Amino acid sequence: MAALIIGAGLAGLSAGVRLAAAGVPVRILEASAQAGGRCRSYHDPVLEMTLDNGNHLVLSGNRDVAAYLAMIGAADRLRGPRDASLDFCDVREGRRWTIRPNDGPAPWWLLDPARRVPGTKARDFLALARLMAAPRGAAIGEVLPCRGALWDRLLDPFLLAALNTPAKEGSAALAGAVIAQSLARGGKAYQARIAWPHLASAFVDPALAFLETRGGRLRLGTPVRALDFAGGRLDRLVLGDGAVRVERDDVVILAAPPWIAAALVPDLVAPDRFHAIVNGHFKIAPPPGAPAIVGVIGGVAEWIFAFDDRISVTVSAADALADKDRDALIAALWADIRAVHPGLPDVAPPARIVKERRATFAATPSQNARRPGAVTAWPNLILAGDWTDTGLPATIEGALRSGRTAAAHALKLLGEA
Repeated sequence: MAALIIGAGLAGLSAGVRLAAAGVPVRILEASAQAGGRCRSYHDPVLEMTLDNGNHLVLSGNRDVAAYLAMIGAADRLRGPRDASLDFCDVREGRRWTIRPNDGPAPWWLLDPARRVPGTKARDFLALARLMAAPRGAAIGEVLPCRGALWDRLLDPFLLAALNTPAKEGSAALAGAVIAQSLARGGKAYQARIAWPHLASAFVDPALAFLETRGGRLRLGTPVRALDFAGGRLDRLVLGDGAVRVERDDVVILAAPPWIAAALVPDLVAPDRFHAIVNGHFKIAPPPGAPAIVGVIGGVAEWIFAFDDRISVTVSAADALADKDRDALIAALWADIRAVHPGLPDVAPPARIVKERRATFAATPSQNARRPGAVTAWPNLILAGDWTDTGLPATIEGALRSGRTAAAHALKLLGEA
């Protein structure tokens, strides 16, 4: 009795950790040369520092993140402010503001003009309730007017980042799910958190150590070329250098990207439209007192992150930018950084541009409808991944939730074997 997991991204690691904790032998096959999937860190030889592929933000109220990190002994690996205040800068107008939510679920902060989005009234925030009550098939643009100060200065950038999809086109149901787990629960639930000192040290390396101490095995550089089915079950995994037999009392969790899963599993309906994310990492210390995160309005950059040794930028739904020249991207992003942090040099420091062309599925109503559940037509094959039907967009929280769901199904199957 064992679990075979295809894919060592966060969904696969989440499933593997939970199964190993339950005493199930775990074997993970990963196609690439490192674990972590799209949540990875690497040593950059140009900047001579360890970088994350992207600035993956989580929130203090992300329950699956908290449970996963606690399980692998990495609960102390997140860093962020002690409240939910968030700085913004409109680089066109040169205007700055900070929203300052209170900790509790009763949003009294909305009654104070100095704490809420400038140009808004408290009643404007009732729009959030409309999103939380939206039907599954509606787009945000069909539920909200998508204009005005609240939209331009908070909802549009927030939802664009959460969905990695132009906000008007995004699924209102997915947006409502994000709001229900963050803004609607009070400031204590949406304090921004960043992995420290990098993604691998928080989400990947501790999980691999956890698995190793429980006999788990990880095989890197091992793509699964095909799945063979026989007798109504998954019978064999075809690798580049051989095959792995799936024993009668084994279970397989497929935690690969959707385009790979769709190629392996007959008739699998999965998301087939994706959006890019572009990140820029600049080797320069931020100015003293710089906010950890600044939302950018009216620029190319969308979010600027200040680390001890670098300034990083994230741009969501960046399909058009993904084709732009590296030097042009560096110049455009550096101009926004200088607008947000005056006093930095005119010339950009050494920089690295990281492009994830298929970072997440397009979180539209039609693509959301293509997300499969964890259970498949084959009783010993289970799906995991942020692209499965988690009820959330493609986020770290969603990936970890999918792994938890897959592990629960696997434990039930193994218990019945």
